[in-house]
Amino acid sequence: MHPFRQPLELARLIDNPTAAQLREMARGEEHTTEFGSPCYVSEARNRSAKKTYLVEDGITLGVDQQGISLEKATALAAEVHRYLADRSVIRLDRQMGLDAGHTYHCRLYITEPYARIPAMWIHSLFAPADKDKEPDLISIYVPEWPERVIFCHPLAGVTYILGTDYFGECKKSFLRMAMFRTKQKGGLGLHAGSKVLRVRDAAGELKDVGFILFGLSGTGKTTLTIHDHGLTGDERVIIRQDDIVLMDPDGFCAGTEDGFYIKTDGLDKPQKVLYEAAVSPNALFENIKVFEGGVIDFFNQELTSNGRGIVLRKEVAGSDDSIDLQKAHKIIFITRRNDIVPPLARLNPVQGAAYFMLGESIETSAGDPTKAGQSKREVGTNPFIVGPEEEEGQRLLEILRNNPDMECYLLNTGSVGAHEGDAGIKLSIKVSTTLMKEIAKGGIEWTVDPDWGYEVPVSVPGLDIGEIMPRRFYSVEEYQSRVEKLRNERREWLARFPGLAEEIRAAVEKA
Repeated sequence: MHPFRQPLELARLIDNPTAAQLREMARGEEHTTEFGSPCYVSEARNRSAKKTYLVEDGITLGVDQQGISLEKATALAAEVHRYLADRSVIRLDRQMGLDAGHTYHCRLYITEPYARIPAMWIHSLFAPADKDKEPDLISIYVPEWPERVIFCHPLAGVTYILGTDYFGECKKSFLRMAMFRTKQKGGLGLHAGSKVLRVRDAAGELKDVGFILFGLSGTGKTTLTIHDHGLTGDERVIIRQDDIVLMDPDGFCAGTEDGFYIKTDGLDKPQKVLYEAAVSPNALFENIKVFEGGVIDFFNQELTSNGRGIVLRKEVAGSDDSIDLQKAHKIIFITRRNDIVPPLARLNPVQGAAYFMLGESIETSAGDPTKAGQSKREVGTNPFIVGPEEEEGQRLLEILRNNPDMECYLLNTGSVGAHEGDAGIKLSIKVSTTLMKEIAKGGIEWTVDPDWGYEVPVSVPGLDIGEIMPRRFYSVEEYQSRVEKLRNERREWLARFPGLAEEIRAAVEKA
């Protein structure tokens, strides 16, 4: 046992209550919806990234990570243990993943008054074969702690979550540790959705094409992950995962979760797949307005614009019994830009690693309204990386080079041609889903972009692609000015990672 992982001594342990028992324990906080599902309201409405730390013991911090000394973490953990010694604590054991090489026994300890958090988490993962097996990963959660601080010891596999009652902290604590463990084993933990497009190629043969999709909040990652792409008959979509996958060096992507944690802001009947799963009595919600009579309003932002729900994967149309993707043939980096980024670009392996490192989009009003429209970047679109961020980009490049059947693409779900006072032409969901479908079918004709060196489409079945290519909206001078501005932004971002391989850094330079 790792020395940081000290056993808890508890006055009263509530050992693995059932989902029904947990809901009953949380009944006093439940707002029951018109569908019979529970909705809870937390005091904290978002994850506390600025209060999250990694214990500096045997790891190197990344540029965007905060450290806490082993001495301070150990002392604080001891305080927590003393506090819990005479408290009533719930223990809940769950299993992450189904593939034998990528399963983790996860154990949550949380004080009894916050039963609503395990009442949600029990639906995120799977039942373990043996609840009393030594856990791989542990989270100790004390929402009532007077100071807000979250600290993770990656090598010990232990996270303490103190002073916040937001469910997302529980969920992500285990996923963060699992992604780190995957990297230790030579793979990559990825903040990405996964799906299969079963399509007929140009020769008429039916084939399964595996996709993983990266995207920051507001880019449409969930929408595209669960979309059916208009496929019918023996052509179809099979949904695997919506949040985190664990990739092997050969491109196999193990799934992690049994429930999809969705943003519910603006959820409505036209979003058929998610809406139908959300109106099931088996869904669970957090921080969404529920009126008298149980009427739930997904458009109301009175509590927060970050309303959330857990929907059961088996109730999401298009899913099957597997959560794993046998091969990530196509890697999609979703961005939401508004001027010169094309609707689609095909990337070589080095460019793929570079755009993974860029993880770029623009801020939306749902994120930080004061920065709406400004550039936003996060390596791998993943705020849960442990260790130097450039290791992740370089590991991805290694995987891509060893798997020539894997391809990377940049997909813009924003708009093109924006000017001062003109939002440009919106790139619709139909455009994005058609592009993904034709990527799978192999029906796109390409040419090299002279400024960026990646390939852009010149012909796409079902789309007049020329009408939405960004060059046509600007004079030569203005277009080049915008190219240089974006290039400088990208150059400055990558300069933050001193260990990044020069070939990846150079991939954003002039072609």
